[in-house]
Amino acid sequence: QVQLVESGGGLVQAGGSLRLSCAASGRAFSSNAMGWFRQAPGKEREFVVAISWNGGGTNYADSVKGRFTVSRDNAKNTMYLQMNSLKPEDTAVYYCAAARLSTVPTTTWRYWGQGTQVTVSS
Repeated sequence: QVQLVESGGGLVQAGGSLRLSCAASGRAFSSNAMGWFRQAPGKEREFVVAISWNGGGTNYADSVKGRFTVSRDNAKNTMYLQMNSLKPEDTAVYYCAAARLSTVPTTTWRYWGQGTQVTVSS
Protein backbone atom coordinates (compact mmCIF):
# COMPACT_ATOMS: atom_id res chain seq x y z
CA GLN A 1 0.00 0.00 0.00
CA VAL A 2 1.22 3.50 -0.87
CA GLN A 3 -0.27 6.69 0.53
CA LEU A 4 0.18 9.85 -1.51
CA VAL A 5 -0.32 13.42 -0.31
CA GLU A 6 -0.10 16.40 -2.64
CA SER A 7 0.73 19.94 -1.57
CA GLY A 8 1.77 23.26 -3.05
CA GLY A 9 -1.33 24.22 -4.95
CA GLY A 10 -2.79 27.69 -4.84
CA LEU A 11 -3.80 30.78 -6.76
CA VAL A 12 -1.33 32.35 -9.17
CA GLN A 13 -1.51 34.88 -11.98
CA ALA A 14 -0.97 33.86 -15.57
CA GLY A 15 2.73 33.65 -16.32
CA GLY A 16 3.56 32.74 -12.75
CA SER A 17 4.98 29.58 -11.23
CA LEU A 18 4.06 26.97 -8.66
CA ARG A 19 5.82 23.90 -7.33
CA LEU A 20 3.74 20.91 -6.35
CA SER A 21 4.96 18.14 -4.09
CA CYS A 22 3.76 14.58 -3.67
CA ALA A 23 4.86 12.87 -0.47
CA ALA A 24 4.63 9.10 -0.41
CA SER A 25 4.49 6.74 2.53
CA GLY A 26 3.96 3.05 2.89
CA ARG A 27 5.68 0.44 0.77
CA ALA A 28 8.76 1.26 -1.27
CA PHE A 29 8.28 4.47 -3.22
CA SER A 30 11.52 4.22 -5.13
CA SER A 31 10.50 1.15 -7.13
CA ASN A 32 7.45 2.72 -8.78
CA ALA A 33 7.09 5.06 -11.68
CA MET A 34 5.13 8.14 -10.60
CA GLY A 35 2.93 10.58 -12.40
CA TRP A 36 0.87 13.76 -12.28
CA PHE A 37 -2.63 14.09 -13.63
CA ARG A 38 -5.13 16.94 -13.56
CA GLN A 39 -8.84 17.42 -13.78
CA ALA A 40 -10.48 20.69 -14.70
CA PRO A 41 -14.12 21.43 -13.85
CA GLY A 42 -16.45 19.58 -16.18
CA LYS A 43 -13.63 17.67 -17.83
CA GLU A 44 -12.13 14.23 -17.55
CA ARG A 45 -8.91 13.66 -15.68
CA GLU A 46 -5.95 13.98 -18.03
CA PHE A 47 -2.35 12.85 -17.96
CA VAL A 48 0.29 15.52 -17.34
CA VAL A 49 3.63 13.79 -16.87
CA ALA A 50 5.24 10.56 -15.69
CA ILE A 51 8.69 9.81 -14.30
CA SER A 52 10.44 6.46 -14.02
CA TRP A 53 11.54 4.89 -10.75
CA ASN A 54 15.00 6.48 -10.81
CA GLY A 55 14.10 9.69 -12.62
CA GLY A 56 15.94 8.58 -15.74
CA GLY A 57 12.87 8.58 -17.94
CA THR A 58 10.04 11.05 -18.31
CA ASN A 59 7.18 11.70 -20.66
CA TYR A 60 5.07 14.83 -20.82
CA ALA A 61 1.74 15.77 -22.28
CA ASP A 62 2.19 18.10 -25.23
CA SER A 63 0.23 20.80 -23.46
CA VAL A 64 2.87 21.19 -20.73
CA LYS A 65 6.12 20.44 -22.55
CA GLY A 66 8.68 23.17 -22.03
CA ARG A 67 6.74 24.67 -19.12
CA PHE A 68 6.48 21.90 -16.52
CA THR A 69 9.33 19.84 -15.07
CA VAL A 70 8.91 16.68 -13.03
CA SER A 71 11.52 15.37 -10.59
CA ARG A 72 11.75 13.01 -7.68
CA ASP A 73 13.88 12.53 -4.59
CA ASN A 74 13.71 8.90 -3.57
CA ALA A 75 15.62 9.60 -0.37
CA LYS A 76 12.74 11.87 0.68
CA ASN A 77 9.98 9.74 -0.88
CA THR A 78 8.81 12.84 -2.71
CA MET A 79 7.99 13.79 -6.28
CA TYR A 80 7.81 17.36 -7.51
CA LEU A 81 6.19 19.25 -10.35
CA GLN A 82 7.67 22.63 -11.18
CA MET A 83 5.13 24.58 -13.21
CA ASN A 84 6.27 27.72 -15.01
CA SER A 85 4.57 30.08 -17.45
CA LEU A 86 1.22 29.03 -16.09
CA LYS A 87 -1.89 29.65 -18.16
CA PRO A 88 -5.55 29.91 -17.14
CA GLU A 89 -6.15 26.60 -18.92
CA ASP A 90 -3.81 24.93 -16.42
CA THR A 91 -6.44 25.50 -13.74
CA ALA A 92 -7.39 22.11 -12.32
CA VAL A 93 -7.09 19.76 -9.40
CA TYR A 94 -3.71 18.10 -9.70
CA TYR A 95 -3.30 14.50 -8.58
CA CYS A 96 -0.20 12.41 -8.11
CA ALA A 97 -0.24 8.71 -8.80
CA ALA A 98 1.99 5.68 -8.35
CA ALA A 99 2.24 3.20 -11.19
CA ARG A 100 2.30 -0.58 -11.01
CA LEU A 101 5.50 -0.64 -13.00
CA SER A 102 8.83 1.11 -12.66
CA THR A 103 9.40 2.56 -16.13
CA VAL A 104 7.64 5.01 -18.41
CA PRO A 105 5.58 5.28 -20.46
CA THR A 106 2.98 3.39 -18.49
CA THR A 107 -0.79 3.37 -18.40
CA THR A 108 -1.40 1.36 -15.25
CA TRP A 109 -1.80 3.52 -12.18
CA ARG A 110 -2.36 1.85 -8.87
CA TYR A 111 -2.45 4.50 -6.15
CA TRP A 112 -3.78 8.05 -6.15
CA GLY A 113 -3.56 11.08 -3.93
CA GLN A 114 -6.46 13.32 -2.97
CA GLY A 115 -5.40 16.21 -5.16
CA THR A 116 -4.40 19.84 -4.76
CA GLN A 117 -6.13 22.78 -6.43
CA VAL A 118 -4.23 24.99 -8.84
CA THR A 119 -5.97 28.14 -10.03
CA VAL A 120 -4.42 30.42 -12.63
CA SER A 121 -6.03 33.83 -13.04
CA SER A 122 -5.87 35.80 -16.26
